[in-house]
Amino acid sequence: MEFKIQAEKNLLALKANPYPGRGIIVGLDETGEYLVQVYWIMGRSENSRNRVFVISVGGELKTAAADLKKVKDPSLIIYKAMAEVPYKFAVSNGHQTRDALFERDLGRSLKNWEYEPDKPNYTPRITAICSLDCENPHTTEISILKKSPFNGICDRYLYNLEISERGVGYCVTTYSGDGDPLPSFSGDPYLLPLVGDIKIISQTIWNVLNEGNRVSLAVKFINIKTKETSIEVINKYNVVR
Repeated sequence: MEFKIQAEKNLLALKANPYPGRGIIVGLDETGEYLVQVYWIMGRSENSRNRVFVISVGGELKTAAADLKKVKDPSLIIYKAMAEVPYKFAVSNGHQTRDALFERDLGRSLKNWEYEPDKPNYTPRITAICSLDCENPHTTEISILKKSPFNGICDRYLYNLEISERGVGYCVTTYSGDGDPLPSFSGDPYLLPLVGDIKIISQTIWNVLNEGNRVSLAVKFINIKTKETSIEVINKYNVVR
């Protein structure tokens, strides 16, 4: 099918990109039984690379320092990346994750949030939610909050997307490539393949991320019928005890 061919082409483009930064994918697995949420982080500085993903109770995923002695500024690198309440599941690249769960739509949930204040990059905040409290669960909302190219205003992009096609998902990232300052992501969410089980999807996405800059990756499977979740994590670095 044409959309699957495009998803594979996009995967090759992601592999060729040395620094897409943090990324989110939301889609449906090949069986149609699971909603899939993917989140990864990358880093160029020692502070950004000094992280691991940690799974906590209640289907939550957090970032944590690999070596506490090397932490310089935790404000933008330590946060909850995946969270859930009954029938609703959020993933984001910052402290906005919990807020994304508590309004009727993502635009309202994030009305008080803007892009990150990390001058000169002004990293976009990317967020996605999935809801399973309706008869048609195959939709997602994806938000991108990024700095206007003209001034300090926050440009707000909100997508309501169908994810009924099996084996693919929609992806957004924080950056479009490497640079100084880093160029923000531009364009609309694009398709990537979600082929295989949770371990295979994890390895597929991990293997296309730049080896020198990738830090951690997590894949969450959400059973559409039972609402039960499982998370697979890959960390480049080990926790220093």
